Amino acid sequence: MTRVIFLGPPGAGKGTQAQILCASAEVPHISTGDILRAAVKAKTELGQKAEGYMSAGELVPDDLILGLIRERLSEADAANGWLLDGFPRNVEQANFLNELLEEIGQTCEVVVNLEVPDDELVTRMLARGRKDDQEDVIRNRLEVYREQTEPLIDLYNGRKQLVSVDGNQEMAAVSAELKKIVRGAKAEAQTGAQTGAQTGA
Repeated sequence: MTRVIFLGPPGAGKGTQAQILCASAEVPHISTGDILRAAVKAKTELGQKAEGYMSAGELVPDDLILGLIRERLSEADAANGWLLDGFPRNVEQANFLNELLEEIGQTCEVVVNLEVPDDELVTRMLARGRKDDQEDVIRNRLEVYREQTEPLIDLYNGRKQLVSVDGNQEMAAVSAELKKIVRGAKAEAQTGAQTGAQTGA
């Protein structure tokens, strides 16, 4: 069972690393952006509600995102695990997620935080050459990310679930480190489950 939450600032390479990790662990890469797009395309009830906010240029409310995530984690391909990317974004969402996982009888094994210095992130994002990737805009996005996510890092650290990875190294080195962390978390979860079964916990 591989259940991982991925944290990291814009430009840290989360999407690329998530795809590599999901392919090796054979679990779905679940990103809130993808879920929203898929739900809108499928015209599900939640998708239609979300589309109303998105077309008005507003943020989709937490309860709606949580409903979509509940639906997604209940799908057959997520039974053996998943990698959540882009959610939770703040402490409130993390608490929602915790309650949801308890409700559906799942646990998250490890929370990975990809760390990359701001100057490197700015360089990477400027190199992409997108229209909205201007230095002041990028730095503002990073500031918002830090404000929202620093408390999350403290939260998961306090729960002994957080592992930080230096994302400012060769892509292959980051991938190797992530695979090692996931293997370790998986082994630990299996040992815990066996111990629980033996003690009747």
